[in-house]
Amino acid sequence: MAKHSSKRKFEKPHAHRDTHDQGIKAKKHLGQHFLGDESVAKNIADTLTYVGYSHVLEIGPGTGVLTKYLLEKPTHLSVMDLDRESIAYLQSAFTLEHKLNDVHFTVLEADFLRYDLDTIYPGEQLAITGNFPYNISTQIVFKTIEHKERIPEFTGMFQKEVAARICADHGSKTYGIMSVLVQAFYDAEYLFTVPPTVFIPPPKVDSGVLRLKRKEGYQDIGCTQEMLFKVVKMAFQQRRKTLRNSLKGMGLSDEFREREILTRRPEQISVQEFIALTAAITDDIATS
Repeated sequence: MAKHSSKRKFEKPHAHRDTHDQGIKAKKHLGQHFLGDESVAKNIADTLTYVGYSHVLEIGPGTGVLTKYLLEKPTHLSVMDLDRESIAYLQSAFTLEHKLNDVHFTVLEADFLRYDLDTIYPGEQLAITGNFPYNISTQIVFKTIEHKERIPEFTGMFQKEVAARICADHGSKTYGIMSVLVQAFYDAEYLFTVPPTVFIPPPKVDSGVLRLKRKEGYQDIGCTQEMLFKVVKMAFQQRRKTLRNSLKGMGLSDEFREREILTRRPEQISVQEFIALTAAITDDIATS
């Protein structure tokens, strides 16, 4: 179930760190907007519960503003970035400044979307966090779902509208494909909003921080993940139409097509109803 948290309030920004002091400039082609506010960084580090795992992967550490607060936590930390300038800084000046060693802190120059996660803390549970590049944030979430058996918790910063979409409940205008596919396996909670002024350079929109906590029954939700993805994507491709129309391509039996649930539009269908519907469709196809 999606939640919107009202407990945590955004603190007023502190002084920005000047990324130019480290010789690092945000790169537009990497979708970078460096976090320059200490209080926001600390708040994001605090979004992880650090329960049920002892390893954390930060994606897009940039100049290490969030990283230093994660290092205060009881965890083994790896950071991953494609920006060679950021990597060089984190491996040298940042490491020396914080007196780090490779036992609890690892810097990886890599593309998260292409990286083999099984090579990071093999066999161990792993949490993910970060100030995610806007241009790949949804892909990061989908890869997390692919590796859900290893990722019990996920927090981080997105464009506000993307974070709201992930955490949306059915009946909402923002409820869609990502809402269902994420919430089938994770409890999603929108935590707090962050204004553009705390970034270097500032983006044109607000950002939002969320938390995903893996559900206890994630291994057997009642239908296959592949079929759920197919049904949900087909349903929302024509979100203004009823499911009876949008799911025509599924090859459903005439009897099945008379079910009441198919008279509704996709945004009216809860996550659990989508799962039950997918299981029923699977049986209908198998017996037709």
